[in-house]
Amino acid sequence: MTDTTRPDIAAIAARPHAQVLIIGGGINGIGTFRDLALQGVDVVLIERDDWASGASAASSHMIHGGIRYLENGEFRLVKESVTERNGLLRIAPHYVKPLPTTIPIFSTFSGIASAPLRFLRHGAGKPKERGAALIKIGLAIYDSFSSGGGVVPPHRFHGHVESLRALPKLNPAVKYTATYYDGSLVNPERLALDVLLDGVAAGGRAANYLSAVAAHDDRVTVRNQLTGEEFELTADVVVNATGPWTDLTSGLLGTETRFMGGTKGSHVVLDNPELYEACAGRELFFEHRDGRIVLVYPLHGKVIVGTTDLEQSMTEPIEVTDAEIDYFFDLIGDVFPTIHVGREQIVFRFVGVRPLPRHDDTQPGFVSRDYRIVESPLAGLPNTPVLSLVGGKWTTFRALGEHLANEVLAKLGRERVSSTAGIPIGGGRDFPTTDASARAWAEGYADTVGAERAAQLLERYGTKAALVIQALGEDDRPLASVPEYSRDEIAHLARTEQVVHLIDVLTRRTSIAFRGLLTAEVARELTEAIGDALGWDDARREAELADAAARLAEKHGVVLENVEVRHP
Repeated sequence: MTDTTRPDIAAIAARPHAQVLIIGGGINGIGTFRDLALQGVDVVLIERDDWASGASAASSHMIHGGIRYLENGEFRLVKESVTERNGLLRIAPHYVKPLPTTIPIFSTFSGIASAPLRFLRHGAGKPKERGAALIKIGLAIYDSFSSGGGVVPPHRFHGHVESLRALPKLNPAVKYTATYYDGSLVNPERLALDVLLDGVAAGGRAANYLSAVAAHDDRVTVRNQLTGEEFELTADVVVNATGPWTDLTSGLLGTETRFMGGTKGSHVVLDNPELYEACAGRELFFEHRDGRIVLVYPLHGKVIVGTTDLEQSMTEPIEVTDAEIDYFFDLIGDVFPTIHVGREQIVFRFVGVRPLPRHDDTQPGFVSRDYRIVESPLAGLPNTPVLSLVGGKWTTFRALGEHLANEVLAKLGRERVSSTAGIPIGGGRDFPTTDASARAWAEGYADTVGAERAAQLLERYGTKAALVIQALGEDDRPLASVPEYSRDEIAHLARTEQVVHLIDVLTRRTSIAFRGLLTAEVARELTEAIGDALGWDDARREAELADAAARLAEKHGVVLENVEVRHP
């Protein structure tokens, strides 16, 4: 018996065999799902939690070429990353924007002598500060990978006086700044959702909160996380795309593997107007005293600070620690010494584990960020090829998905129909990329919702805003607690974007929690709007509110006053 309230799960249970079963709904599993669906493959994607809620939800909100990977000698990865960055700026312009990035530099020649040793020994020895000469060499190589792309301008160097003129609050000891461009990923979870829904529109079947729990005789047992109901699936090829949980998934499917060695990366989001203004619309990307590359990044009116790179077992709790917060405040003080930051300014925190390969004695910062695909027989699936993805990152998800899909197609004996390079994603289709064209798009809805509201929805959903506008009823009204959203808008998200729990909307379908707008009043009003759309009874509404309060407090440091906390 399957959950009749979940048509996505019902569609999978009704046809329990697929050509391809992908386990893991992070961005790489989702990207591979979309690619295969666009090739006409019968593909099923399952995720034990919500879409892009694990490692993919803990990114630094950047689409970047990875200039620091040059130090690891990962030239192939940097070339691919720069190419994909440029591509995403074109095919997902609603969520990927050009991001000016500035490196403060405090010496001229430091690090040149040690750089070859660091390159050869993968970080062995005490870190040496990277000086202007070394950074200049790196940026010249970085620009060369982007030549002919025509998407972002080349880097620029500025001296002491000009650097402080542009960034007056910068540490006055700065000797130079270097500014180059990468991409801002303004809403990672919504981009992942657009990729997913593209795959569903192409015929793929996908369900969140549906977990793989066992395998035997080439059958994968899956469980509906909401009801506990189980059924079995079979496939010609199985893909394990569970990121840092890959080895744990292999164990569930019958065989222990030791592919992964992820490291924890934490971030905090600060409501600090002075720090936000000091960044002058650019990300500050620099080396802290311990040699770790860190960032201070203005987004959505707040400032992201990150990130750490610490060993993490997937069987241990994953959380942002007080020591990491102290580390973040320390690094801000190095760059903006006159700006006060304090714990009372933290509105949101998030943490995840990078899906890195097992690295034994290699220092975390020098572990390869590249990816590979491993075929490994699993005891529960003796006659079914299982491809495990090891590594991968947000920037390269499209290319990685194509690479992994090619491996799958070869197993199926099928040819690729088309490349996904250049195919717009979700609300990036026909997205107006100039201020004039954006105004014209919004003016087209002046008689229905008003140009201002249309412009707001365009910024939030890309051109899929047209579907949201169609769903708004004549009696639609703003939410009292957060009036930039409306009841019908939230109801539309709940009905069309595989919302299962309240937390899905609070932290992933919207940026309400990230921006520090979440209060008990907001959570209650959203519960009512979602509950009405999905038919939740009073008991379910109270349970969802209590569960969300627990998750927000434990994982994101957000406390909802006067709301019962109920642990799942």
